[in-house]
Amino acid sequence: MGMNQNIKTRRIYIIGAALLALFLGAMDALVMSAAMPTIVTELGGLHLYAWVYSAYFLARAVALPVFGKLCDLLNTKKLFLFSIGLFVLSSVAAGASPSMSFLIAARVFQGIGAGGVFALVYIVLSDVSLPGQRAKTLSLASSIWGISSVIGPTLGGFIVTYFSWRWIFYINVPLGVLSFIGIGVYLKEFREKRKTIYLDIAGVTFLSGFILSLLTLFITGGREFEWNSWPIMTLSFTTLIFAAGFYLAEKRAKDPILDLRFFKYKRFAYGNLAVFFSSLSIFSLFAYAPLFLQGALEQTPMQVGWAMLSLSLGWSLGSLVLGRIMGRIDAKPAALAGGLMMVTGSAMTLGFSLTTTMVQSFIVFQVVGLGMGFITLATLILVQESLPEKDLGVATSFHQFSRTLGGTIGVGICGGLATSGLLNRLEETSTLLNPQLLARLRESVESLFKPEFAVMLTQSAREILQEAVLKGVSSIFWVGCISSILGFLCCILLPGGFGQKNKKSLEV
Repeated sequence: MGMNQNIKTRRIYIIGAALLALFLGAMDALVMSAAMPTIVTELGGLHLYAWVYSAYFLARAVALPVFGKLCDLLNTKKLFLFSIGLFVLSSVAAGASPSMSFLIAARVFQGIGAGGVFALVYIVLSDVSLPGQRAKTLSLASSIWGISSVIGPTLGGFIVTYFSWRWIFYINVPLGVLSFIGIGVYLKEFREKRKTIYLDIAGVTFLSGFILSLLTLFITGGREFEWNSWPIMTLSFTTLIFAAGFYLAEKRAKDPILDLRFFKYKRFAYGNLAVFFSSLSIFSLFAYAPLFLQGALEQTPMQVGWAMLSLSLGWSLGSLVLGRIMGRIDAKPAALAGGLMMVTGSAMTLGFSLTTTMVQSFIVFQVVGLGMGFITLATLILVQESLPEKDLGVATSFHQFSRTLGGTIGVGICGGLATSGLLNRLEETSTLLNPQLLARLRESVESLFKPEFAVMLTQSAREILQEAVLKGVSSIFWVGCISSILGFLCCILLPGGFGQKNKKSLEV
């Protein structure tokens, strides 16, 4: 009895420490949004504004598959402690930044640490889960994202208002230390690692280059550079070169970072494709639904925040609910149910108009969020079970990477569509608008949300802008709907599977 109690206590502490580490990483991007205007005012470097986010995001995306593979080769505890330690130390460096360039450099190391944490949290939760309880344990991670989405923006605003922007980084230290101690004391190795280790340096190099060039392409394309410009064409060519190099390196590697033969397994291939297309759909909605709500429906930022909160909380709720019932239903029907909800919600956005109410928006976003929660968890379980237990790290981290890739590509594509659609509509009615207003919007569409811009608008100009925003965003709703249909088709193609592979209990 005492032995069982010790095992249960150890498991609880491990899960708590892992979720605390995840909370730190999830909060980081959310609190930044409230602090950035103050940071720019103090440090300068407005032209580097976007790269404070992008540097962190790109480093995290590269780190995900790398740490996933390393976790299958090396000691999990040491990797986890390294990731948390790097995240905390780089947070201290970011908080002490004397310039914007220094802050961006610190954010790169924060991103590497966060990528390691994100990969390892899901792997550790999978390792410590009880037999038949993996889905339930993994669903706890979704609750952290939901809590972060509620607390993050408010906490960021509070810290900036009453303390200093530097404390949005320093606050990571005590929480990080707690997580570090919990992992250091209680985590043990659950899987037998390989005796002989071959590090696929060439694969890591080419994969990192491919990820960096591909994501930079979609981050800058249509915003900083035109899609047909030389920088974008150069990035496209670079991406292809790295992709070809990665393919050749993996064919020759003794132990590749990502064995290309894994894509022959239908659960692995279609599970990752399903979450890729679903992420493309939901992150496009996350990024550009506020443009519709504030620009077309003229809702306040607070109302927009509540509407978007329904999307993120729906995602968390969907995963939590599925985690509780996964033991009684097959994972494929769960993925299909999620895909159907996403298709239904995305199709409902096609009916959005200038008469759409906030209640309607809230309900639609809730349906899409619930569907994403089902798809994310169901496909993760199926992807994990498509590979041997020794490749759990690769399976888990690549699933997260597929989510990241889908979201980035979706936001990148839709950014250009929204801007071009809005400006084309304004050009059609340019004679009815103040030339100064039109010029300002051409320079920066974000001007639409600034109070000083709003007071310059006549009633007729406001109505023209509302219709222009609706036209610009409607193309994004179509992209979201089509990608959700593709995700649903991938769910249909998934082989069946109960989603609860037998595994040994945690042993001390």
